[in-house]
Amino acid sequence: MRTAVSTAARVVVKIGSSSLTRRGGGLDSGRVDALVDALAERSGSVVLVSSGAIAAGLAPLGLTRKPRDLATLQAAASVGQGLLVERYAVSFARHDRRVGQVLLTADDVVRRAHYRNAQRTLDRLLALGVVPIVNENDTVATEEIRFGDNDRLAALVAHIVRADALVLLSDVSGVHDDDPRRPGATLLAEVRSAADLVGVTATRRGSAVGSGGMAAKLAAASLATAAGVPVVVAHADDVRAALAGKEVGTLFHPTGTRTPARLLWLAHAAAPRGRLVLDIGAVAAVVHRRLSLLPAGITAVEGNFAAGDPVDLVGEDGRVVARGLVEYDASELPPLLGRSTRDLAAELGPAYEREVIHRDDLVLLPAGGDLDPPAVGPSIP
Repeated sequence: MRTAVSTAARVVVKIGSSSLTRRGGGLDSGRVDALVDALAERSGSVVLVSSGAIAAGLAPLGLTRKPRDLATLQAAASVGQGLLVERYAVSFARHDRRVGQVLLTADDVVRRAHYRNAQRTLDRLLALGVVPIVNENDTVATEEIRFGDNDRLAALVAHIVRADALVLLSDVSGVHDDDPRRPGATLLAEVRSAADLVGVTATRRGSAVGSGGMAAKLAAASLATAAGVPVVVAHADDVRAALAGKEVGTLFHPTGTRTPARLLWLAHAAAPRGRLVLDIGAVAAVVHRRLSLLPAGITAVEGNFAAGDPVDLVGEDGRVVARGLVEYDASELPPLLGRSTRDLAAELGPAYEREVIHRDDLVLLPAGGDLDPPAVGPSIP
């Protein structure tokens, strides 16, 4: 399976802030150049998902540590993003390669039109021989500035561009069975299933300039491998070896097959804007018979959402069973609940003879809707 990484025609590489910056703040040109040299050497297409915008903006703003308030985080991102891309442009130019900046928010992988636009842009950049530099759009993001976003973003980008492999780089040499700073901690060379992670707990504590920690990488690896993409988690210093398929870091074997893009982003990227509570019959219809959701099976509406937004479907016990794109605004639904589409069409017109959520816009979720891999045991940063 390591050869799948070395022979990948299209690979996504994600690097964290701590691997790009120097102690005291600011970008480390030597580290950037080392990364770029490794990426430029390989054949095939590369998409780089790079953190570091906020970290790069700290020094120019006279800040000595990562701020906690959202407004200052966004200001640092605004200043640092330009510096980050400029540095990549200069470094890749040494190899006669061009770069293009692609800034994404959660909406860009949640809403179908945005998703397709992102896919077309990335595909065209790669066809033109450009290296896309992808980052979370932290300048305007709100909820998105939180633990693990760029790791998860990298997994989603790997699916958007139909990558053959995903490499997650950080300041840790891979996944260990204990805190790697403790004597006796052992590197997990390969992970074939969630069973290999039993007894391992990863924290979401990141570096002083980054965020996410190993937990974010495990979640990203789970997402990507479930969609058939092999993943390597390795130290940034080992990027060349990781891309060459050498025995470095932790290799995550694919656990599933390629998933239709719109279902993957709906399950893993969509932030639900509300919930629909279903009766027993509707749960059975959606989960077991894979039917569309009709107004007759809904008992309650929660949240403030618009038509086209993702919402969670829950049973009367509160368990999340599915997620889907709703056809109605939240304010429209209450008078329709418990009624058949035939009756609604007769009373309100043919526009109401439609599903609340069509089965093609539904994806089933694990019990509780928790998509992160379970873990118990010693805490790993």
